[in-house]
Amino acid sequence: MPPYQRHNQPGCGGCLLILMLIVLLTGGAPALLNFVGALVFSGMAGVLLFIAIFWGFTYWVQKRVSTYEASQSESHNRFVWLLIQVLINIAKIDGQITRDEISTIHRFFQYNLRYSQDQMYWVKDLIKEAAAATQPLESLLQEFRDTFAYEPRLILLELVYQILYTKSVVPEAELTVARNIANYLQISAIDQRAIEAKYMYHRQQQRPGASPGDSTAQYYAVLGLEPGASMEAIKKAYRALSMKYHPDKVVHLGEEFRRVAEEKMKEINVAYEYFKKREQ
Repeated sequence: MPPYQRHNQPGCGGCLLILMLIVLLTGGAPALLNFVGALVFSGMAGVLLFIAIFWGFTYWVQKRVSTYEASQSESHNRFVWLLIQVLINIAKIDGQITRDEISTIHRFFQYNLRYSQDQMYWVKDLIKEAAAATQPLESLLQEFRDTFAYEPRLILLELVYQILYTKSVVPEAELTVARNIANYLQISAIDQRAIEAKYMYHRQQQRPGASPGDSTAQYYAVLGLEPGASMEAIKKAYRALSMKYHPDKVVHLGEEFRRVAEEKMKEINVAYEYFKKREQ
């Protein structure tokens, strides 16, 4: 015997037909035609109202995006445009851009860079533009290398790795692309290894059963050093990185990227203080 199933309330699919028959019987054909015309008119009015609301909202969004863009420097806008173009190109490696990859980029700008709603409207426009673009990654990187100094290029690479490691599993193909980006941007091998190793060790430390020694390895990685490096090498690396990631070097890119440099400086200082205390 089949299980009991609750019956749904009956619909009223024939209500309109019954209503039309009543109108025909009581008012004749002219009344029916007027009734149908009113239905058609109200339907068209609804469609036009929807189009007007949609157009109005789109205009409002574009107005806010335009206002925000005008409030920022050309360097800032170009940096973000190139960053998004690079990220979308990385997402295209497997031949398609998935909804999860787009969501990851959205979350990155919204939570890591603390973008407001107006800024997110702008980012979404840039993502759509990048997804439809056919400009190869090499030409984007060449423009980036020719336009920006070494310090902004470091920030770009830092952001590329940062967004890659927001994924639960980082595909090896995307890590290879990140390394190629570093090479194309003429980032030194030491700086590239430092950025990659930092995120790699941080991911390892998040795994269950990670040993305290993993923290020491991560501090070496932050400074771009191999485990066991001398205190003299640590001091030298610290001085070099402090100059490269000084927030003043990227202040022209905008407040959010100055914060990225500040966070990096905090990591460098924490690592250096760790080794200083250990030496005492």
